[in-house]
Amino acid sequence: MAEMAVTVAAANGTLRTCSGVSPTAPGGRRAAVLGRWRALAPANLRLSSPAVRVPRATSAAAVEDWSNTDIVPIPKVIIDQDSDPDATIVEITLGDRLGELLDTMNALKNLGLNVVKASVCLDSTGKHNKFSITKASTGRKIDDPELLEAIRLTIINNMLVYHPESSSQLAMGATFGPEAPTEEVDVDIATHIDIYDGPERSLLVVETADRPGLLVDLVKIISDININVQSGEFDTEGLLAKAKFHVSYRGKPLMEALKQVLSNSLRYFLRRPTTEDASF
Repeated sequence: MAEMAVTVAAANGTLRTCSGVSPTAPGGRRAAVLGRWRALAPANLRLSSPAVRVPRATSAAAVEDWSNTDIVPIPKVIIDQDSDPDATIVEITLGDRLGELLDTMNALKNLGLNVVKASVCLDSTGKHNKFSITKASTGRKIDDPELLEAIRLTIINNMLVYHPESSSQLAMGATFGPEAPTEEVDVDIATHIDIYDGPERSLLVVETADRPGLLVDLVKIISDININVQSGEFDTEGLLAKAKFHVSYRGKPLMEALKQVLSNSLRYFLRRPTTEDASF
């Protein structure tokens, strides 16, 4: 397998039109993917929120000057485990910005990954930069939550380096960027948890304030109550994170009582503490 096959633009230098935000597997296999989930590995989750080691951008010389731009678009990073059974799809959008992403691809290689395909397409929402990535040691898609979170933070870090104006639009700007967001998201208001039933598993949808390590922590909380976590999608949209996980208990959808336990556990973890320890 070739390590990298990049189809960034057409030969005339123009971007191709997006056929859809989320790519489908070759031969229209999107529907068939539903039966081929790979479980995320819950074991040995030791990633603490601010302690992720992220490969940094190699050069600041490529930073583009957007100081004259009034409106900064909301940055989006989507990690999609659903569309392709053989690779993890990563999509990055920042309006009409984000030119060549060779530095980001090199940073992903430093995480032990192969970028087997990359493309850029254009629609009304801007440029969609998409990567198909696999683990270099196995040639397969990534199923380790810690590595998926490292991928997310690596991409966001590079975005902050090359587009520092996006710092105030990202929750990670407070940790990695030159400028923290001007407003803090109210976690109690921003957090939404929904669980939908399917024939063989349930779909867990979580929306909450973003922060480093969130993906790993969510998987750990779910696994700690003996619920099987399967692949899904994790989106970073500015200050918010949106996760979709297919979950099951003993190969079946979650019972109502277990749904309540899961929802309460996640809310307790995600809720911002309102009581100081000294008050006890």
